[in-house]
Amino acid sequence: MELTGNWSFPAPVRFGAGRISEIGDACNAARINRPLLVTDRGLEEMEITRRTLDLLQDAGLGRALFAAVDPNPSERNLEEGLRLFRDGGFDGVVAFGGGSGLDLGKTLAFMAGQSRPVWDFEDVGDWWTRADPAGIHPIVAVPTTAGTGSEVGRAGVITNSATHEKKIIFHPKMLPSAVICDPELTVGLPKAVTAGTGLDAFAHCVEAFSSPHYHPLCQGIALEGMRLVKEYLPRAHDDGSDIEARAQMMSAAAMGASAFQKGLGAVHALSHPIGAHHGTHHGTTNAVCLPAVLEFNAGAIRTRFDRAAAYLGIDGGFDGFRTFVDSLNERLGIPRTLTDLGVRNPDIDRLVTDALRDPSTGGNPVEMTESNTRALYERLL
Repeated sequence: MELTGNWSFPAPVRFGAGRISEIGDACNAARINRPLLVTDRGLEEMEITRRTLDLLQDAGLGRALFAAVDPNPSERNLEEGLRLFRDGGFDGVVAFGGGSGLDLGKTLAFMAGQSRPVWDFEDVGDWWTRADPAGIHPIVAVPTTAGTGSEVGRAGVITNSATHEKKIIFHPKMLPSAVICDPELTVGLPKAVTAGTGLDAFAHCVEAFSSPHYHPLCQGIALEGMRLVKEYLPRAHDDGSDIEARAQMMSAAAMGASAFQKGLGAVHALSHPIGAHHGTHHGTTNAVCLPAVLEFNAGAIRTRFDRAAAYLGIDGGFDGFRTFVDSLNERLGIPRTLTDLGVRNPDIDRLVTDALRDPSTGGNPVEMTESNTRALYERLL
């Protein structure tokens, strides 16, 4: 099977090896004449970034780069990027990279024509209606990892550097106008990055599948996304040049982000404060949290995972699935605890407070309270 396709769900996607060559045409389709490529510091000097800038230049679209983006991007990164965007007269963004570059790039394009502070557009109720839609610039998204799936999402996660809280900034028009998913851009990723980002996609699928909300389309997407991760993440981890595995994982990442329209849960509610306060890698933090959350939610999700396990080829129903998650983490070198991940002297009171404020709590099948959230953190540490 040739792993190439043009999709219109949930955004216009050009999927396939080598399709970064179409970046100029994708910008034209999005009506971007002067793009700013936004990525993170780690990608600034890499060959895939230089090549993409070359392609933009060859297409007559200039060669502009903003790479002052932290692993957990903040409003400070956003403000610096907005100054460059506005002063440079850019009319769109190429959001390029993993979750940090994609989220910051999308939020920058969203905020470029707004007069209110970014926190006024947090994903709370109908706050997105505060935005001036005419001030939102078009986005072309190009993922270089297989993890967050932010390329097909309508939000960006930005850390408030004053309060150390991760905030989800949402607007329907933050969905990119065009997406290029080229698995060749992920070839050769370090094993740890492949594992952490891949398990981020897995956590998205597991949490969406666990959510009590009604969305059968996303339920099906989440189940198949889990299967792709199970089959192909170990291959991508073991052989960074396995283009089939890389392509299937890129699909799984987009599927996870599509599926979590159904909801996220305790994994993300716990993980977001840890990342904001301790600077940990988001996907790896999710992977550390997932086994404990599966046990926490067991009474509410056992029956549905009994069925899922059969589809995934895992014996033993829910218990077998939980054992599989433990073994997958171990195989990919994921730390067993947050302490092993590098979390030192945490303020558990603050972590509990922030976790319960996180909008992901609303998608967890078991209600999160101060006492059970504290117990989860204590177990994870």
